[in-house]
Amino acid sequence: MVKHEITYGRHKIEYTLTRKNVSNINLNLKPNLLVEVSANHDVPIDKINQFVRKKASWILKNTEYFKKTLPETKFEREYISGETFKYLGRQYRLKVIESNEESVKCQRGFFNLFIEDKNDTVRKSQLVKSWYKEKSITVFNESLERIYKQIKKYDIERPKIVMRLMKARWGSCIENKKAILLNTELIDAPKFCIDYVILHELIHFKHRNHDEKFYNMMEALMPDWKRRKEILDLEVVKNL
Repeated sequence: MVKHEITYGRHKIEYTLTRKNVSNINLNLKPNLLVEVSANHDVPIDKINQFVRKKASWILKNTEYFKKTLPETKFEREYISGETFKYLGRQYRLKVIESNEESVKCQRGFFNLFIEDKNDTVRKSQLVKSWYKEKSITVFNESLERIYKQIKKYDIERPKIVMRLMKARWGSCIENKKAILLNTELIDAPKFCIDYVILHELIHFKHRNHDEKFYNMMEALMPDWKRRKEILDLEVVKNL
């Protein structure tokens, strides 16, 4: 991975270049504002710079979007009524309710947090995180079941789901363990975006690289995958 820079008007855009066995030049703007480019070893740097320059307007526009959104994720949660939480593409307001029976329920636009001591921030955090983990296990496996039906005819063994907080990606294919690793924060995304990530990683069991065969398979099985990816990257923003 090598750093390069292009000039666009008064702006300088820095990007990292990774050489891969791919047929297209691929560009990805991460929510942490890193611009990542991948291209085949045979593509000259001048052509890559020209490609990035053509994308410069889009890069600058979405960089501003991320800059406005990122600060919202940097505060420490207090778990008090009125805080917002995202779940499956929707925003919910937290409502803390004193109760002897502790639980979290998602109801009518609210996260209702029932807790014995409303001032116990540690316990409130534990309850909410436990709820998210339980929902993630269910939602991710339902998505895998749904998407795997499309792909099992390609002799791909059904993998297991593993979850972990990741800084730079939504998912990863762990071929030797027959597993798909998913970012825990993917639960914030709409279900159709979760389906896209899982299909993406399932195809990697068949085609390891992002080459023409990989993208042909994506297009055949999910023609609108680019739109789903765009929503995931631009609307489900996290400080990755």
